[in-house]
Amino acid sequence: MYQRIMRKEIVIPSSLPDVWHAWTTSDGAVAFFAPKANIELKIGGAYELYFDLEAQVGLQGSEGMRILSFLPMEMLSFSWNAPPEMPNVRKERAWVVMQFETLSAKSVKVKFCHLGWGTGEEWDRTYAYFDRAWDIVLKRLKERFEKGPIDWENIL
Repeated sequence: MYQRIMRKEIVIPSSLPDVWHAWTTSDGAVAFFAPKANIELKIGGAYELYFDLEAQVGLQGSEGMRILSFLPMEMLSFSWNAPPEMPNVRKERAWVVMQFETLSAKSVKVKFCHLGWGTGEEWDRTYAYFDRAWDIVLKRLKERFEKGPIDWENIL
């Protein structure tokens, strides 16, 4: 059976500990990923990013998502849901696997895989949505280390 996997990678101009911190801590994620975060780096710990703080609870972001596994400074996996505008797929859970590879003292390759895709029209729309959204997230990660943390009050 064919398993659809979204794969992306990017080189980040920073050290491995700093890139790891960005993905595995609440304050690190707020610097590039979302205006608010709740991340607990432990198996089963929260991996919640809040994108729409004005929305009702449960529709603000990745509420209820969890860390599935990690190897410190090497790999992180977490469950992931769809945005509220895709309600049937949002009820399901996909997962993300991140791998981190030091290229130099100030250069890290981040490899990204998003798995667990279902089939059907809403799943196809969700895949297209995340194909664009993850590009934005990875671009913001790089910019976070090039220009500094995102100012969520003044983001377009």
